[in-house]
Amino acid sequence: MTRRPSLDELLTEAVERPIGGWDFGWLRQQGRFQESALPWDYDQLVRERLNASHDLLDLGTGGGERLAALQPHPSRTVATESYRPNVSVAARRLAPRGIQVIHCLGAPDNDRQQRLTSLPSLPFRDESFHLVIDRNEAFVAREVARILFSGGIFLTEQSGTSEIAPILRLLGLPVPPPRRPTWNLDLACRQAERADLRVLRSASSDFEMSFRDVGALVWYMRMAPWAVPGFSVYRHRSRLEHLHERIQREGPLRVPRSGFWLEAVKGGLA
Repeated sequence: MTRRPSLDELLTEAVERPIGGWDFGWLRQQGRFQESALPWDYDQLVRERLNASHDLLDLGTGGGERLAALQPHPSRTVATESYRPNVSVAARRLAPRGIQVIHCLGAPDNDRQQRLTSLPSLPFRDESFHLVIDRNEAFVAREVARILFSGGIFLTEQSGTSEIAPILRLLGLPVPPPRRPTWNLDLACRQAERADLRVLRSASSDFEMSFRDVGALVWYMRMAPWAVPGFSVYRHRSRLEHLHERIQREGPLRVPRSGFWLEAVKGGLA
């Protein structure tokens, strides 16, 4: 019988293992972190558009993992990343493929934008790209429309209602009241259409993340430190002990999520 790692072993690994980019491959390969399948394939949706595009902009490339796999790239392919620790990771991965990575100010969360008087601009001229893609990165719809050529395509996959609240509950932390408006497909479509981006196709679905051990959960939170501000293995040790025992009794921790995608065209025909 295989010996289960102790709580201390799991936490030590989660704290000491290097992080960088947005790659959970080692956890997935070990079956320690999983996401249930969505009824669409974002990478395939992008590939359907790549062959017909002269250029490509990837907003919020993370560590460049997914973009690197989306080959062949158009001759002019550019990526942006707002989280500074990921910029050098993405640059090392993408530079050998001739892809420039630009560090720029990220957009505020889409469900907060209507309360703001000013929003950041993308560092590109008007009508710079024929295809803009975005996976789980906040975006300013009017900025996306500005940098697209007429007839250009915007393709995005987003997480809807945040996983933060379920994770806070797991950790026994206070859950803030839900945001209004809710970030979902309906709001994304309204923002796109107000920016002269006509939605061509879209879909939404519920799914879940599952963590087979506490170490996987802790490493996930290290990868996304903005998800649970103030989290500390030492400060929340007693709650992690409780979750460790719960997993041994009941199996993986399951975190419900929602997601959606949309494809929109600027102005003219796709």
